[in-house]
Amino acid sequence: MNLRDIKRTFTARGVGQVIVVSGFLIVLLIVFQTLNSNFLGARNIPNLLRQIAPFIIVGIAQSYVLITGNIDLSIGSVLGMSCMISATLMTHNVAPWMSVLIALFACLIIGVSNGFLVAQFKLPPFIATLGTMTIARGIAQISNGNRNTRAIDSSENYKMVSAEVAESMRGQIEAFKNFFYYHRFGFLFSTVIIALVLWAVFNFILTSTKTGRHLYAVGSNVEAAKMSGISVLKVTLVAYIVSAFCSGAAGLIQTAQSGTGDMSAGNSYELYAVAASVIGGVSTLGGQGLLVGTIVGAAIWATLSNGLSLANVPVAIQNITVGIIVVISVLSDVLIRRRNE
Repeated sequence: MNLRDIKRTFTARGVGQVIVVSGFLIVLLIVFQTLNSNFLGARNIPNLLRQIAPFIIVGIAQSYVLITGNIDLSIGSVLGMSCMISATLMTHNVAPWMSVLIALFACLIIGVSNGFLVAQFKLPPFIATLGTMTIARGIAQISNGNRNTRAIDSSENYKMVSAEVAESMRGQIEAFKNFFYYHRFGFLFSTVIIALVLWAVFNFILTSTKTGRHLYAVGSNVEAAKMSGISVLKVTLVAYIVSAFCSGAAGLIQTAQSGTGDMSAGNSYELYAVAASVIGGVSTLGGQGLLVGTIVGAAIWATLSNGLSLANVPVAIQNITVGIIVVISVLSDVLIRRRNE
């Protein structure tokens, strides 16, 4: 690689923001390690990485939508719906793999609905996804009769089945929990592996396929994209389907982690998704952003949360701190885009 190639790489769209926030992440790590010598210890690092993983997944979800110039407010509720549907089915002796498929299918219906409402019926994305957010949360609430489920491996689940079926179900549920959350490969928990695999797949789509180029084109200029023969409906559907799928996957992780269905699962995750995206350099104005930045943004969010908690900083101050960072990130993006126009 010659000097020109290196210069082109570092001046590519969104790379500068990734470099800046990566430097900020390094500073945060140093500060929190100075405040608490156990912060980067062998015990806390795996837990920190596992805490980052769901933020990466919902960050991918929001990044895809933001790149098209839209927004998805339903992410947290879709996560909660996935959690409640999967847990409810498992407490009724539906096989975990079937519960996973049904939960993800329900999430994809929300994603398709968002895409059609925004691209086909021209609803403002804020309003469209606000509506589906409420619908998904309602589905989460009625999934188990407006109450949280009991534990997915509770003995109460197996009263009406034979001992052999009960034993089989326990084994399958244990495998489900290990696959999505508890199993460990070296120092990496399975949750982290899932997040990295999803990131690798969707980053490849975004950076190396025609679909990815179309996502950026629609976000940069919808009318120009139409004149180029790009189907805005198809591109918008892809973005919202990816968002719903990732949100559903995060919901399954929540089910595996808690071992139960929680109607409040996913609350505020819309904020977490936006924070991971915009802190990592994904533009709220569309057409710009890299998923590698989303990893850094998610890491900054989780590092702040983990580090401030270890420093016994009140949750209110943590929220204020992250809120300020999000506002600054969006403001800087808007100012830079205005200056370049």
